[in-house]
Amino acid sequence: MSANQFPKLHNAAWPGVVGKGGPDSEPFIDLDAMIDLTAGAEVNGTRFDGIDLFLSDPHVSIDSSDEDLKKLAEKVQKKNLTIGSVVAPVWPPTGGGAALDEGEGRARFLEQVRKACRIAQFLRKIGIRPTGIVRIDSASGVADWAADPDGNQRRIAETFRQACAIAEDSGEQLAAEGEICWGGMHSWRRMVELLEMVGRPQTLGFQADMAHTFLYLLGYNAPEDRILPEQFDWKDHDCIDEGLKKLTAALRPWTIDFHVAQNDATVFGSGSHDRTGRHCPPKDPNGKLDIPRHAGFWLRDENGQITRKVRHLCWDGCMFPNAVMKNPQTWNDILAAMIAVRDAHGWVE
Repeated sequence: MSANQFPKLHNAAWPGVVGKGGPDSEPFIDLDAMIDLTAGAEVNGTRFDGIDLFLSDPHVSIDSSDEDLKKLAEKVQKKNLTIGSVVAPVWPPTGGGAALDEGEGRARFLEQVRKACRIAQFLRKIGIRPTGIVRIDSASGVADWAADPDGNQRRIAETFRQACAIAEDSGEQLAAEGEICWGGMHSWRRMVELLEMVGRPQTLGFQADMAHTFLYLLGYNAPEDRILPEQFDWKDHDCIDEGLKKLTAALRPWTIDFHVAQNDATVFGSGSHDRTGRHCPPKDPNGKLDIPRHAGFWLRDENGQITRKVRHLCWDGCMFPNAVMKNPQTWNDILAAMIAVRDAHGWVE
């Protein structure tokens, strides 16, 4: 076993919520269950160090009081876990609004960011949250964005700049997740453009999810920005590696939060998630990623040196059936994949 202590290893709680709870979907998995599953995973004496949270009901209300948050911290601490990154519920179904809407949508978006930063700051203040960012997306559909690409890109950038001012007042950093279902963030080139337009690198960075960013290579929702050739052989690992080199060279300098994940290179649609990437369990035979090796494209610089910019890794795997989610072996397999990433690209401190 490696002696590496960093990055710390976190699980995500939101797979118990995303894609669940609707009339045609499986029930939510409550936060207590997600905490227990996280705390119960163990591989050769190594356990998860923490959990990342979605600040929305039924897990953590965005309107939680200080007392509510203290109870949450006690619950997590009793399981020998910490809290890391938190997701601001900026989407219309969770009380937010589209970042490209200069009116009510922007106001709702920014109010959710304000509330999320207050929670993040408080959790840091009481000592349960040593690392982590506040995650945002544009909360805008690709089709809506495409109605006025340049104008909407400017509007999203202005919303994000205002969000940065809120985060700075709380001493927090924001990270925009590279997921192809969000307008203005749906291609790697547009994602870089948006980050540059906002121009606040100390406050707004990039959250790289291995599964979602892999879809950037294939040009879903943005064929003009496809990196891999239209016809290529999945066995051509050199071709995939060259594509990842181009992708990570553009986005790695902005990356401040990282999700370990697996992907089978397919897309699906679910609710507001329009043609987004499909997460897979780490051992899925259809998975296209060599998880520990491909994580290195993000966690090491162009000279092969570990960047140390990411203080904790988070597993992200949404839309798994509840039977898979509730199986303890699922989380042991996930933890093993994350340990392999830390063994390969971590450090002692």
